Amino acid sequence: MDLKASPSLLTGALTRRRFLTGTAAGAAALSTVTLLPDLAFAAKELPGTRSLDFHNLHTGEEVGATYLRDGILQPEGLQRLNHALRDWRTGEVWEMDPKLLDLLYALRRRMDSKAPFELISGYRSPKTNATLASNSNGVAKRSLHMRGMATDIRLPERDLKALHKTARALQVGGVGLYSKSGFVHVDTGRVRYWGS
Repeated sequence: MDLKASPSLLTGALTRRRFLTGTAAGAAALSTVTLLPDLAFAAKELPGTRSLDFHNLHTGEEVGATYLRDGILQPEGLQRLNHALRDWRTGEVWEMDPKLLDLLYALRRRMDSKAPFELISGYRSPKTNATLASNSNGVAKRSLHMRGMATDIRLPERDLKALHKTARALQVGGVGLYSKSGFVHVDTGRVRYWGS
């Protein structure tokens, strides 16, 4: 089973039952996973049990969850993280790309931090993204945020440029530095870099 959301989920919020049913089936099919198999360091550096923590700067929520335990994706942990990364403007929840979670896990580990990521943006509904794109040329009309493949984050007590440099060194997806706005964008699309 593909653990990414289907296009039909664009029109409404992800229900608990649909998420748990679909993700549980997918998790059962995966006995051991390396979500970032294209990274040379993944097998050595990433343990079989992985957790993430977020502080949503817009809602004030603090959310932490284990999304992988002993190499098996955890439906309840994924659900908690998907909810934390929801479109805070509309409340819509999306199944985030598990590779994005691993990318964030690897990034925090490389930054030697146990602090929660400060979340600026996770999933964005098409409506939210269109509104943002119409008000700023810094927002892509076909943003990977709409596919659950991108986040805008920062780490407390860590230099933003160091976070950007470390994310680039992972050589996974897109990495953008937004110094004026105070965040780093990471995604699991094609490898590319931008920002200052």
